[in-house]
Amino acid sequence: MYFAKLEFFNPFSRSIKDRAVFNMLMKAIERGDINGTRKLFEATSGNVGISLAALSNVLGIEFRAYLPKPTPKATQVLLRVLGADVIMTDFETIDPTMVQYVVEEAKKAGAANLNQFENDDNFEAHYRFTAREIDEQLKSIGKRPDVMIAGIGTSGHIAGLAKYFKERYDTTVVGVVPAKGEKIPGIKRLETKPKWYFQVDIDRVVEITRNEAIEGALSVARRDGLLIGLSSGAVVKAYEKVSSEFGEKTYVLIFPDDGFKYVEIFEGYLGIT
Repeated sequence: MYFAKLEFFNPFSRSIKDRAVFNMLMKAIERGDINGTRKLFEATSGNVGISLAALSNVLGIEFRAYLPKPTPKATQVLLRVLGADVIMTDFETIDPTMVQYVVEEAKKAGAANLNQFENDDNFEAHYRFTAREIDEQLKSIGKRPDVMIAGIGTSGHIAGLAKYFKERYDTTVVGVVPAKGEKIPGIKRLETKPKWYFQVDIDRVVEITRNEAIEGALSVARRDGLLIGLSSGAVVKAYEKVSSEFGEKTYVLIFPDDGFKYVEIFEGYLGIT
């Protein structure tokens, strides 16, 4: 049996990234990092940018998003709808080189940079809030998480969850990454050096192809009527791969966002013209 945490109920980006972005922004404002400049630059491939754009509007901050080349068109459009300054770069993925490039661009412009990839407020949001929420929800139905499966992007949410649940239940934690040579929005290979992944105990990493991620999303849509995103579809396929080995347990799958941003990708896969 598995339970899925549906993070597309968050209001701004319809994704799990609202949690990290809100925590990073509030902490930056408390420290005075943004109060003077009122400008914010960030490297993002999707949901963090959308969430930052939305919250920047609420807080009166000018926001510029630096995107890697493969960013889905829907993400680019939504950022522009929200009034963000969108910079398309030649980077194929957000790796340490791109992160440092944006850090330097922010310095030159006198802008703040939250740096979601290094900012411990990202990890803290999931350790303190996302994990506790899942724990309370499971307790309410008399369950405890035997196995947790989540994608690895910045590694903020999988690491925060791993630390929390291993401290309390010694939950088995499975990370999900794209297969070599593949690109899946929202998750990245370990070669990009996700900071918190290396600070916690992840039991297994499963590689998933882009087509498998799409198939996972389609299977949930056609079985459960839920339109989930590609990283969520990758988590579903990882569950299918490991559940036969781990057997009858309580699985918790993290579905970070919905499928609406990925219509172009579904369109190509389904051969719709």
